[in-house]
Amino acid sequence: MEQSTFNGLGIAPAILKILNKRELIVPTPIQHRSIPAAIEGKDLIGIAQTGTGKTLAFGIPMIQKLISSHSNGLIILPTRELAIQVSEALEKIGKPLGLKTAILIGGDNMNRQIRQIKNHPHIIIATPGRLVDHIQRRTVSLKNVSILVLDEADRMLDMGFETEIRKILKNVPKEKQVMLFSATIPPKIMQIAKSYMRFPIKVEIAPSGSAAENVTHELFFLKHGSKTALLDAILKKHIGSTLIFSRTKFGAKKIAAKIRNMGHTASEIHSDRSLRQRLSALSGFKTGKFRVLVATDIAARGIDVTNIELVINYDLPESPEDYVHRIGRTGRAHSSGHAISFATPNQKFAIKMIERLIKKQLPVSKLPSLSQKSYSDKENRPNNTENRRSFYRAKSEHSTSRRNSRSNYQGKRNKLYSR
Repeated sequence: MEQSTFNGLGIAPAILKILNKRELIVPTPIQHRSIPAAIEGKDLIGIAQTGTGKTLAFGIPMIQKLISSHSNGLIILPTRELAIQVSEALEKIGKPLGLKTAILIGGDNMNRQIRQIKNHPHIIIATPGRLVDHIQRRTVSLKNVSILVLDEADRMLDMGFETEIRKILKNVPKEKQVMLFSATIPPKIMQIAKSYMRFPIKVEIAPSGSAAENVTHELFFLKHGSKTALLDAILKKHIGSTLIFSRTKFGAKKIAAKIRNMGHTASEIHSDRSLRQRLSALSGFKTGKFRVLVATDIAARGIDVTNIELVINYDLPESPEDYVHRIGRTGRAHSSGHAISFATPNQKFAIKMIERLIKKQLPVSKLPSLSQKSYSDKENRPNNTENRRSFYRAKSEHSTSRRNSRSNYQGKRNKLYSR
């Protein structure tokens, strides 16, 4: 029988008091099964869907260990937004105990980060590229790290951080506790993790790649030119908060502009936006200033926004695993959610790959009667020469991304059929 409270998991009384004060009474399954083993100092591989409380599953044991030692904790994760979110979650538990954190992320002021390091933080939370920058500048030392967490490691590899991760792992002591948490853990991640782990315990709450049970799915097949009209119809039907995924930053900009033209409040998150702009967009989405947030996959992992009613895959993701992470933004913390995907007729194999991963069929819906209003690119083409050049450079990038995506799917298709 599952533990009904955090009592009995080996958590120190001081931390239990903070959890009770914050009304965190019942642990999630990943927390219930991971915390005791992690507190014992065992290496751990945790597999659970997004929104299931993985941050506290590794955060509570890390804080407890650092309270009674003079060592450091290190958390490596893929995106700036996730780093800030994890820091906020840990500070709620650790700050009353005097623990300090430092956030080392790209796009933030390097001198400010150096000042944080000089303040002797107990926990360093970092994205791989910026942490390697600090290592090379010798502004940070990892020699005192006793506990290491790789959060969303599969995404870090997808983003091309394998070299940086290996450099970081070479700079931490051999004697350390290592924990790896994610919703999907491909074989390559397991190989890297196990080469730096000692007899890791595997805690699997759901099979790797499982989609959230309380999220319903819906699929529309349509021509690419009809996507915006369908989006207009869906936003009129579903009036709640909506997160929309575009495959490219160019697409995200264009979709957000069209949604605003429809009369809805919307903002966007992608790599062309500064850290301040991205945080402002996310904050506005959380508070209701923006009903719709349009994002590339940088928002698919670890963004903790509760009560998102609808996720729309305007473009199908690059990989089936990303589908799991995208739709995991809705239906969090036992609430229900809905996910709608747009697919063109030539993407049927991509749909089959998603269905194979999540082990369920995506229900296909009949297209509603769509407005005949023109949604062509011409509406958004800029007039001056400089902006036109920027527009067509971005459009070229969009076309290249689509070609690469088709190649990726074709490669996966060939691999599947060659088995």
